[in-house]
Amino acid sequence: VQLQASGGGLVQAGGSLRLSCAASGRAFIPANMGWFRQVPGKEREFVAGISRSGLSTYYADSVKGRFVISRDSAKNTVYLQMNSLKPEDTAVYYCAADLRRSVPGRELDEYAYWGQGTQVTVSS
Repeated sequence: VQLQASGGGLVQAGGSLRLSCAASGRAFIPANMGWFRQVPGKEREFVAGISRSGLSTYYADSVKGRFVISRDSAKNTVYLQMNSLKPEDTAVYYCAADLRRSVPGRELDEYAYWGQGTQVTVSS
């Protein structure tokens, strides 16, 4: 499974961005998918997860109500719509895939496949 994240950029506080994660590889579907983020000097943290079917979604408390994770299985793509962005959302965002668990996890070691990351910078 190969994952390609895109859509990052520079945005003012209060603005929006949509990240995309395109997957390729014969074993992608079905997979639980997750978005994580990392700032220098800190551990990578869970942001959002979506189940294989797309029916179940999970969010970190810090983004609940502002971010929406979704997937388009026909396009092998997962999205993270980020609204009401804050400077503290500034980070490198990574998408990840898990082919083994029944529901998306919140821990790094629950995901076997990772994209390269995309930078999101929110200015105040």
